[in-house]
Amino acid sequence: MEFNGNHLIELGYRPAKWFKDAITHINENNLDEVQITEYLDQFKQPDIIPLHETAKDFIINIRAEHEAESDNVEKVIDTMKVLMKTPTLIKGAIMPDACPTGPAGQIPVGGVVVAKNAIHPGFHSADICCSVMLTDFGDADPKEVLDAAHSVTHFGYGGRPRGEQMPVSKELIDAFKGNYFLNDERLISIARDHMGTQGDGNHFLFVGKSKNTGNTMLVTHHGSRAPGAALYDKGMKVANRFRKDISPETLRENAWIPFDTEEGQAYWEALQLIRTWTKENHTNIHDAVLNKLGAEKKDRYWNEHNFVFKDGDLFYHAKGATPLDDKFMPDITGPRLIPLNMSEPVLIVQGKTNDRNLGFAPHGAGRNFSRTQHKRSLAHKTVEEIFNEETKGLDIRFFSKEIDISELPSAYKSAKNVRAQIEEYGLCEVLDEVMPYGCIMAGDVEKNAPWKNKKKYRKA
Repeated sequence: MEFNGNHLIELGYRPAKWFKDAITHINENNLDEVQITEYLDQFKQPDIIPLHETAKDFIINIRAEHEAESDNVEKVIDTMKVLMKTPTLIKGAIMPDACPTGPAGQIPVGGVVVAKNAIHPGFHSADICCSVMLTDFGDADPKEVLDAAHSVTHFGYGGRPRGEQMPVSKELIDAFKGNYFLNDERLISIARDHMGTQGDGNHFLFVGKSKNTGNTMLVTHHGSRAPGAALYDKGMKVANRFRKDISPETLRENAWIPFDTEEGQAYWEALQLIRTWTKENHTNIHDAVLNKLGAEKKDRYWNEHNFVFKDGDLFYHAKGATPLDDKFMPDITGPRLIPLNMSEPVLIVQGKTNDRNLGFAPHGAGRNFSRTQHKRSLAHKTVEEIFNEETKGLDIRFFSKEIDISELPSAYKSAKNVRAQIEEYGLCEVLDEVMPYGCIMAGDVEKNAPWKNKKKYRKA
């Protein structure tokens, strides 16, 4: 009788791409039972890893302050209950700024989870190493700093125009070329193009004054742009190849790459290189502003808040949470930064690991509603009315020259409530505050997007 796929399944093998070639080989060579067993040994599959029967415990550092927050908090807790059944996870926590990002089981913004011997690309998502950097400009005029910054930074889609690009260090490009995930001509090209860019959404360039010293501070917020997004796509594909073999019950977005594999080692290295690229990106923008003004920095510090941190065989995935513990950051440069919204101070904080925070603090103010819901709730007012009400006394600029009301203060949770819960749960200590002067954001980049204008032109 001809050997077929059902025989392989009866022998305990799960359907896989190699089935076809194996069946052909067995039939063409008329292998007997012993020979079949010996031949198939090369295709031995790992045991299936089931989901945890019950969700692993996680710490809840959030509560609804009013009715509008109740639905948000409930969804965050519900999604964590599904997420914490993922086989690699051993513990987790949610921060006061937490908000859901998708269907149940997807890590929320403001979530921290700890995986054993595993890196989950879906837990850092496309905006790998979203981070903040602060430079102290001393007694510089905040308007002059904001004007200079506006002239050198870049927001919106894509990279910088030719002739306006900022350099990527040769050492970093060489390191990209030596990594399995990053050695890609297109990825390296966009790494060059996107250097010195800040993207869109909630990314910003903020100028304010230290409450303690009165010094002018510049703070930037952005991630790894298109190079990071490209790495995330590759990482998810590899993680899902592993998921199909070792844990098909695990949700696709929660797939992981085992660290003790060649792919796991290479992905960890790639994350560190993307982290370096992102820090270099912040540094280039800050240094360009200093050079524009002919100024010297008084101080500078930086931290990521959307990344993976390693401690032995444990991998702390922070999806929007600020690392406090020194062991998470190999290049400690000072205290940490927590931005809230454009009309509130950027908090300068410090802290240690305790029984509630897993070594992390919140990363911002979070949202109670989606961008669309927020816009719908303000439909009775004009964009200009909303902008004038919410930015009074501040120098707020949108790089695209189009106001984005989904990034105005009312789009975010109450900064006062987030700060109160930071104190209530003992998550970190506020050392100083950068009081707001002004801010630059991308704005509504969709409103006059080039591809939309082309469509209008074709219709005309």
